[in-house]
Amino acid sequence: MNDHIRPQPGILDIALYEGGKASVAGVTNIVKLSSNENPFGPSDKAKDAFQRSVHQLHRYPSTDHAALRDAIGETHGLDPARVICGVGSDEIIHFLCQAYAGPKDEVVYTEHGFLMYRISAMAAGATPVEVPERERTTDVDAILRSCNRRTKLVFIANPNNPTGTMISAAEVERLANGLPPQAILVLDGAYAEYVEGFDAGAALIEARDNVVMTRTLSKIYGLGGLRIGWGYGPKHIIDVLNRIRGPFNLSNTQLETAEAAVRDQDYVAKCRADNARMRHWLAEALAELGVPSDTSMANFVLARFASADEAEACDTFLQSQGVIVRRVASYKLPHCLRITVGDAASCRRVAHAIGQFKGAK
Repeated sequence: MNDHIRPQPGILDIALYEGGKASVAGVTNIVKLSSNENPFGPSDKAKDAFQRSVHQLHRYPSTDHAALRDAIGETHGLDPARVICGVGSDEIIHFLCQAYAGPKDEVVYTEHGFLMYRISAMAAGATPVEVPERERTTDVDAILRSCNRRTKLVFIANPNNPTGTMISAAEVERLANGLPPQAILVLDGAYAEYVEGFDAGAALIEARDNVVMTRTLSKIYGLGGLRIGWGYGPKHIIDVLNRIRGPFNLSNTQLETAEAAVRDQDYVAKCRADNARMRHWLAEALAELGVPSDTSMANFVLARFASADEAEACDTFLQSQGVIVRRVASYKLPHCLRITVGDAASCRRVAHAIGQFKGAK
């Protein structure tokens, strides 16, 4: 390493993010249940828009994302002028840390929260502050106790990943009311669409000037491969974020496919219903095998084993059977495996394989 060329302090302390595995050496007929993807993929309308976009590959995309913001606004009853679009919700999270947190500032997140909160905080030079959860659920009192004059951002995912748990709108409002005046509450709604009738905090944002939400099209919309997300918040915050957003951060293909996906809410409703049915089935099937999980409000279940050794052994066995799930030791849950809710065949396959593992012990 060149001793004269060094990154900013803290950058080398960031552990690389590792996504869910997608393959197992020497094993075919793989079922991937490690990344919380929609097993049915995107809607036909989104696919058609993707295919049509090939005719505009030589054109620069719009810099204001107006058509997509309008679609989001119309679909969710939001002001399009206060929507910002990004490369997945990850980019919005990064913008928030870059714009509002730096050296000597603190960024608060929960014990089992999304790893990008910590990574983005450290990338901005801020200090990440991890707060304990209560039985794998966001603890509002613990968060409020952790806040001080250095707190600039508080991140919670609701529903949370990888636990699947969520807190009520009243608890979220209590959290927003209790924050110090310089702090922004960020509500990560990556899995919000899986909760029937849930606004992900939109009403609270309209009533306050210190709350922002982030959303993604990578989950229920089935567009993880295109990396599209958005955020919504007070005008003064969105204006700041747009000042650091790259003018062409989303391509024509991303924008046109996303707009078609957002407008196809019949498909979203179908995916939500299918997910709820199979999520219940999978949780019940695992419970009958002696593998409990908390009530999940997302598109996965967090299967709890007796020990870290048992969880790792089960994961190894599943891989040998061509079933890939997610180890979550990096989320301080070494005794758990996060299992995406797939289609009916995938759910039955993973439950059967776990049954084989438990029976062979």
